[in-house]
Amino acid sequence: MFVRTASKRDLDAVRALLGEAWHATYDPIYGPERVAAITADWHSLASLREQLERPRSEFLVADDGEAIGGMAYASADESGRTVMLHQLYVRPAMQGRGVGGILLGEVFDSFPEAERIRLEVQEANLGAVAFYEAAGFVRAGRTSNCGRDQSGIPALVMERRLA
Repeated sequence: MFVRTASKRDLDAVRALLGEAWHATYDPIYGPERVAAITADWHSLASLREQLERPRSEFLVADDGEAIGGMAYASADESGRTVMLHQLYVRPAMQGRGVGGILLGEVFDSFPEAERIRLEVQEANLGAVAFYEAAGFVRAGRTSNCGRDQSGIPALVMERRLA
């Protein structure tokens, strides 16, 4: 598995991966209908293209030469000191094989001026919370609108100092 910057040709595969990962993770929490609605909106090709073109951001894929096994998307604030990890998802069949750690390490390396990295994670997503804690993230607060303004999705805010 190698990590590279995503391109437009990857977006269909990334969209499929996100749908698969979201249903596997969040169907038991939110129900399949709500997950389908969220993924249709948040992971549309238009939304993914917008992410790909956003300044001060990095959109990564983990690729084994045959399929995309994971993805990560992060962006830095104007100063470059704070990075927000918006997405890090691994295909369910590939979880537990180090793909998430490889992607996370590449996110760290992509923002050499960053002093901290933040993320939001659904507290009921115990596997993700444990993954981030093992990677050195600490709980730094809560939000009632994870992912998007007015989403109504509560989540933990986690942070890791880089510098």
